[in-house]
Amino acid sequence: MNSGEASLFEVDDASRPLADRLRPRTLAEVVGQDHLLGPDAPLGRMVARGALVSSILWGPPGCGKTTIARLLADATGLAFEPLSATFAGVADLRKVFTNAQKRREVGQGTLLFVDEVHRFNRAQQDSFLPYVEDGTIILIGATTENPSFELNGALLSRCQVFVLKRLDEDALLTLIDRAETLTGHTLPLDADARQALVALADGDGRYLLNLAEQLLALPVGTQLDTAGLAKVVQKRAPLYDKTQESHYNLISALHKAMRGSDPDAALYWLARMLDGGEDPLYIARRLVRFANEDIAMADPQAIHQALAAWDVYERLGSPEGELAIAQAVVYLATAPKSIAVYRGLNRAMREAKNTGSLMPPAHILNAPTRLMKQLGYGKGYEYDPDTQTGFSGANYFPDGVERTEFYEPTSNGYERAISERLAHWQTLRTQRARHYDQARGTTPAPRGGDGDAK
Repeated sequence: MNSGEASLFEVDDASRPLADRLRPRTLAEVVGQDHLLGPDAPLGRMVARGALVSSILWGPPGCGKTTIARLLADATGLAFEPLSATFAGVADLRKVFTNAQKRREVGQGTLLFVDEVHRFNRAQQDSFLPYVEDGTIILIGATTENPSFELNGALLSRCQVFVLKRLDEDALLTLIDRAETLTGHTLPLDADARQALVALADGDGRYLLNLAEQLLALPVGTQLDTAGLAKVVQKRAPLYDKTQESHYNLISALHKAMRGSDPDAALYWLARMLDGGEDPLYIARRLVRFANEDIAMADPQAIHQALAAWDVYERLGSPEGELAIAQAVVYLATAPKSIAVYRGLNRAMREAKNTGSLMPPAHILNAPTRLMKQLGYGKGYEYDPDTQTGFSGANYFPDGVERTEFYEPTSNGYERAISERLAHWQTLRTQRARHYDQARGTTPAPRGGDGDAK
């Protein structure tokens, strides 16, 4: 046992929870966060200088945010003032600020630790600003939510944001070793069950130690395999909140995996969302959007597949209907991709804003009254299906607006055939324009010519 480990076990009160008994007493004992606490890491350098800055610790549950904040105060000689945003109010904050000002007068700094800082409203967050600004307090806020979404911009601009990692397998195994050393007992698990226990913790050190405490309380002589472990302990619920960042991260991952034509990754992210309790109908709606936005005319059947999955799920529900959603995910992931329609609409919208008051050309307007006929409505209109080629080549843009190709199909999937068809129609349109010019005696000079057409 090295000196760092020894400090963990110098004083042990067996009546306290195991996770609290094993709480690190120095920053060197913290596991899984070397990217922040190492000698050359940001927080490590601050501690070496003895000067902290206000910071936000952003990370999943059980990764050590509270412990790190307390140890930062110890390492830099600051008074530690902990608050929970779940229970504290403005009155509690004022009391802390008053005490911090008094300490400052005698040369003592204060580290205010606010757990779940994202739960404070805008006014409460604003109350920190003058005290952070003038150095009365060093604010360390802890949050499991994305600070960009949950914290005021003014507060964020005065704090550094540090991202803590979920504990990896090595860090979790280190915690198990420490628990066994502290208690003097080995977990009653075979090798496979030991690995399964780490997997059950899902990166949460506190949860792992709570499981270990349950196992250490089993009767002497107990030995569990993986199946036995599953009967004794409860599986940790996936870290997923349908209203917070994990929701958007996972739907983004699903969307991008389908866009990247990776059905395996797409199925994985679908499974993660379903396992986390996401509403399958929300996923179905997103699949419809994806089919329109990222596939469109490259495979016109994609939208029908997405709508069919939505319909099947509404008829069958879970779990049977989830298979239809999975089928649609695979179809969309393996379909050819195109955003030509998406781009075309955006281009047309910009043009429409610039020419929004122009009338359609008269020949394509209906003329249900005599006056409208006298005004030329419908005159010269050609019914395309009744032409020899099924294409008249008429102009459908407003008079005075140059024809623009908003929709530029790709060569992907069905759009290859569309490209060929549009090219053929453009040839017919050009021939029609040439014939029309010749009939009027205004045929333009050949390209590069130097005189008027005869």
